[in-house]
Amino acid sequence: MFFELILAVYMGCAGFVAAGVIGSFYQLVTNRPPRFQVSLESAVGTVGSFLMCAFAGPFIIMRNAIRGRRIENRPIGWLVASSTIAGMWSVCSGLVMMRLVIGLAPGL
Repeated sequence: MFFELILAVYMGCAGFVAAGVIGSFYQLVTNRPPRFQVSLESAVGTVGSFLMCAFAGPFIIMRNAIRGRRIENRPIGWLVASSTIAGMWSVCSGLVMMRLVIGLAPGL
């Protein structure tokens, strides 16, 4: 049971780091912060923006939650709920990232 908990924490950290890297790279390339908005201009753009939203979701949620707490003075419960959602999302995306890395590097 303890091993599974440590593994879940590790996958959550890996998922959140991946979300931060993807979100920051998107902001570097487009010069605007990532948002939950899917582009419907082309098929490649639609798939790309969907994947960006799927993997950068925890980063977007936490950025909006912290910004809402500081600027809009939202209650602390809002920040806790957002952190919980982002944490669970990070575990799921971390699991996908770990499976992808293990699948691409079978010699590890």
